[in-house]
Amino acid sequence: MNTARHLIDGIAREYVRLMKYGDSLYRCKMLKRAALGRMVKLLKRQKSSFDYLEQVRQHLSRLPTIDPNTNLESNFRTLILCGFPNVGKSSLMNLLTRADVEVQPYAFTTKALYVGHLDYKYLRWQASAGGDGFPGRFVIDTPGILDQPLEERNTIEMQAVTALAHLRAAVLFIMDISETCDHAIEEQVALFESIRPLFINKPVLIGLNKVDIVRRDELKLEKIKQLKRLEDDSLSLFELSTVTQEGIMDLEIRVLDSVRIIFCLCSTSYLQFCPSEIQLELHVVIVEEACDCLLTQRVESKLQSRKLAVEDGVLSRVFVAYPVPRDDKVRAPHIPEAVMKKKFLGCNNLDNGKFVGIRKLERQIELEMEDEYILDLKKHYLLKNDEEKYDNVPEIWEGHNISDFVTSNVKDMLKSIKKEEEAKIQAGYYDEDLVLDDDETRKLFENAEKIVEKESQLKMASQAKKSITKPRLSRFVARKRDRTMACLEEQFHDLGVDINPSQLKNLAKEQLKEPTVKKIRVGKSPSLVANRPPSRDVQGIKNDKVREMTKKVGRKKQRNLKHEARKGEADRHIFVKRPKHLFSGKRGLGKTDRR
Repeated sequence: MNTARHLIDGIAREYVRLMKYGDSLYRCKMLKRAALGRMVKLLKRQKSSFDYLEQVRQHLSRLPTIDPNTNLESNFRTLILCGFPNVGKSSLMNLLTRADVEVQPYAFTTKALYVGHLDYKYLRWQASAGGDGFPGRFVIDTPGILDQPLEERNTIEMQAVTALAHLRAAVLFIMDISETCDHAIEEQVALFESIRPLFINKPVLIGLNKVDIVRRDELKLEKIKQLKRLEDDSLSLFELSTVTQEGIMDLEIRVLDSVRIIFCLCSTSYLQFCPSEIQLELHVVIVEEACDCLLTQRVESKLQSRKLAVEDGVLSRVFVAYPVPRDDKVRAPHIPEAVMKKKFLGCNNLDNGKFVGIRKLERQIELEMEDEYILDLKKHYLLKNDEEKYDNVPEIWEGHNISDFVTSNVKDMLKSIKKEEEAKIQAGYYDEDLVLDDDETRKLFENAEKIVEKESQLKMASQAKKSITKPRLSRFVARKRDRTMACLEEQFHDLGVDINPSQLKNLAKEQLKEPTVKKIRVGKSPSLVANRPPSRDVQGIKNDKVREMTKKVGRKKQRNLKHEARKGEADRHIFVKRPKHLFSGKRGLGKTDRR
């Protein structure tokens, strides 16, 4: 990537010199285009490098944000846990802080830095700048480190080395004297000595872990000498076991009386079986000692700073108020005895304040009873009267409680009702009264069927008439076509009137007969006015006033058509189909205009 950057800078300088000889803007544009093309070609060859950097960026974004520039004036306080893989760093991390780090019995379970937070002496220990912002101490769990040269260490180990080198923090180095981590004590001491240059100007704490498996006195003489050498370097070692509860009180007294004491950590592998109050005491001891050690070192560094050495500096303006004790009484926190028993046995089953033993879980009862187990959700109901736990819950239907209508003889009543209904059915109580055998009823049903059929035909004819979209004939022609003899006979037949053809013939002959009497000759008289039906524009109008109003409304509706110069409502003529301002002019790089 660095070589590509230098090549791109060289291409830029080369084409800047060529730009001086450009005789036109077009030539300069082509030079710039050629330069950018060469630069992009170089960048395309670095695709694999860019992909790697993107993966690194994504990985760094997932890591916790830790400020390495924690100076003396800042409020950041940090603890770092380090050591060989599988010595108990993550287990201790989960016990001391609110973190939830994965713990497994194999090495390199922790592959990245993990952060935990604590509170101590009302001080804000280092809080993650990009995290949740918890005020409190900042504890970092690092991956395991192997005793090998720096060049041979992998990325997981280098994370721990980087944290030790660049963070101003107290270092807690954990050793496994039981050697269950597949590393001997000599290897662990050698690792401590190899990374000791990283502990300059930092408080260093050494913890002996898993001493309940193998005691210090049971080790071989060579290994005891290795630990003794660490004690000679002003590093104290202390043994502790939470399984036998030996050394707990001695450790607490030692911490209260000592100013600088080196940690001795209990076995985190067996810590889960210890009583909860012992775990709490041990956690308090570990946390307070590590933080007191770091605070002491920070205060000493501040006192030696140049700012405090100046006369009338910060010390002249600082006043620290200390409470004055009233007497020599020790006012320790009071914990009731019942609560202590409850914590000690890990049970939460107290009956009226009395300890009644460990309560079995529902899962344990299920495993004991196997197939005979039945889930009972009512046995833990808290009621005044325990006999009411298994009472039936009332079922409400339409505002009535069904249980109110249930009596002792309800089944007998139901049987009697069923017998009564069967007797009614056999007697024909529910049969229909209408008899269909007589002629009058049969004729009535036939007429009803005809009426229904006629209604359906009329509906179908109306729908077919509405769906016609073609031009229709005038009323006169349509009426003339419908007024035929066949139509008349059909209509009368539907109405139930029988027309005799002989009678119709006689009626036609009488109409064709001419009168035998001569017409009276009279003078010319004015013709009579034909009785014609009113025009359609007058039909349906009450009077002349309404007619004038309709004409006025019609004239208003015609105004828009007159403005558009249409011949009528159906006029759709387009005078100019190709307007010049839309279909003329240039169609190139210039403006689209006929001018």
